[in-house]
Amino acid sequence: MDRQNLTLLTDLYELTMMQGYFKHKDQNETVIFDAFFRNNPMDSGYSVFAGLDQVINYIMNLRFEEEDLAYLRSLHMFDDDFLDYLKDFKFSGDIYALPEGSVMFPREPMIKVIAPIMEAQLIETAILTIVNHQSLIATKASRVCYAAKGDGIMEFGLRRAQGPDAGIYGARAAMIGGCVGTSNVLAGQLFDVPVKGTHAHSWIMSFQDEYTAFKTYAKMYPSACILLVDTYDTLKSGVPNAIKVFQEMKEEGIPLSFYGIRLDSGDLAYLSKKARKMLDDAGFSDAVISASNDLDEYLIESLKAQGATITSWGVGTNLITSKDCPAFGGVYKLAAVKDQDGTFIPKMKLSENSEKVTNPCNKTIYRIYNKENQKIRADLICLVGETFHEEDDLILFDPLEPWKKTRLKGGSYQLREMLMPVFINGACCYTSPSVMEIREYCQKELSTLWEETRRLVNPQTVYVDLSRKLYDIKINLLGHINQPEEN
Repeated sequence: MDRQNLTLLTDLYELTMMQGYFKHKDQNETVIFDAFFRNNPMDSGYSVFAGLDQVINYIMNLRFEEEDLAYLRSLHMFDDDFLDYLKDFKFSGDIYALPEGSVMFPREPMIKVIAPIMEAQLIETAILTIVNHQSLIATKASRVCYAAKGDGIMEFGLRRAQGPDAGIYGARAAMIGGCVGTSNVLAGQLFDVPVKGTHAHSWIMSFQDEYTAFKTYAKMYPSACILLVDTYDTLKSGVPNAIKVFQEMKEEGIPLSFYGIRLDSGDLAYLSKKARKMLDDAGFSDAVISASNDLDEYLIESLKAQGATITSWGVGTNLITSKDCPAFGGVYKLAAVKDQDGTFIPKMKLSENSEKVTNPCNKTIYRIYNKENQKIRADLICLVGETFHEEDDLILFDPLEPWKKTRLKGGSYQLREMLMPVFINGACCYTSPSVMEIREYCQKELSTLWEETRRLVNPQTVYVDLSRKLYDIKINLLGHINQPEEN
């Protein structure tokens, strides 16, 4: 199915609630919903926000076509007056979001929706499915790239992705997270990102011998000649035949601008070191050694520690599916309802788990940087309209354990408001950068994290604190909601 209109990409209960609002509430009642997550995936110290461009496209094309209304009518759940209302439905509210490619942390809004309750309710599911997936893969990619310590990571998981959409938008997210290219040709076309690849074992097997297969491929693609050397015997056949082809190309005066070998099986650390010596001894010290074979950030980190001479990595299944953590866990919760005099009344969800108690009110986020090195000290969730001055001391405290406090001296930190307007009164006021521009921004964002936060195991937590005003409102609201019953 090829359609820009994803209006019915929603859970049924969004529509049944909409009809309930239509029948029993003021359909123009303005509310605030926050999309956020409670825990970083993969036990990471951070997450990467991705998917905003697709959210924008979804909102801009939000409308009920005749075939959509006919389908809803066929369910015999929706009344004619409600379906008539849907004929002219469009989004008229405001949306604020983090810039795509931003690093982000638990419990802070990545997207904030301020809109009539009917509109804000409908878009919940689509926003979550888009942002949860792409943020998950972008975060995974950033971890894989971090483990590679500057080596290029190519995403090539399309054949293992959970369907075409996951393959296409997963490739986009992987590029944002730091990959240098993708094997996905359609993603390359749609998002103007580099496409890369070599050849399969079937190419070797289709020729009479390995040498002929290598020679033919090298002559066709001398500027991108990476030969897969493990079809038969890596060290006794594959690498020697690759070297022979490289020597012949050199003697014939055919420049090999980007060339080398790829390993796809076996002991990658051992084989890469042996292959590196063979290539160097033959005078091809600039030949690339690329590797694939069920790689992830932990295996890459281990191979680097073992002294593997691999400098280019192809990562497929474990990246495109985020195999060790296949779901992101973003949620969408009501934070406030506007009353008749225009004041937002705070709303919050309670839970026996304190981390699941939501933060009420119309909020924004300030990121606090160490002025000396521009590393992130903390994020501060506060009320819209609160002001802070960098020359003043700033006291931060843990909202779950408020006796834990930190004082930042005035002049030692810098503030940056993170949420930006994307839609105002239903009109898009933001133009998405290209994927490669978002990738560049993401690299700058990742550089603001301390190494202790980026490490793969037991990372240091970046604190997300509440302003005193927001914290007091939350505690006061908790007190009113939790009033004990009289006997």
